[in-house]
Amino acid sequence: MKHLTGKHKRRWRRRMHVRSRITGTPERPRLSVFRSSKHISAQLIDDLAGVTLAAASSLSPDVKKSVAYGGNVKAAKVVGEQLAAAAKAKGIVKAAFDRGHYKYHGRVKALAEAANAAGLKCCEHKPGKKIKAPPPAAAKAEAPKEGKKEKKEKKEKKPEGQQS
Repeated sequence: MKHLTGKHKRRWRRRMHVRSRITGTPERPRLSVFRSSKHISAQLIDDLAGVTLAAASSLSPDVKKSVAYGGNVKAAKVVGEQLAAAAKAKGIVKAAFDRGHYKYHGRVKALAEAANAAGLKCCEHKPGKKIKAPPPAAAKAEAPKEGKKEKKEKKEKKPEGQQS
């Protein structure tokens, strides 16, 4: 059990590293995410006043009706949409996304992108950073076919009796 204390220390350090750069204000509250193995919840927090402005969870009756299990990506998307709806009702348009010690992947990413799509701008690209556009699908499909033919041509075997 001693390894768990180190694990908790690493998580706490990551959480504080992320949170040190983010402060929730009334205009742009902090969108804090909590993820357990069976559920996910998120809340909008005004750190200056120390108040939770809006919250949504996979434990809420609205989400439970639409999703059977609260620990998957589908539930995270519904929670993100519920949070964005609650934020819109309070007049909140922007939020600072606080992922805590979780990676921006899977359920955490699904919640953030669903909230973003529903009208709560929390995952904006930073100015100056280039966004990679995916290459066209037609070019992807043709490129591997040509490459395979070239490889086959190179691997032609010479008869055993001949040497070069």
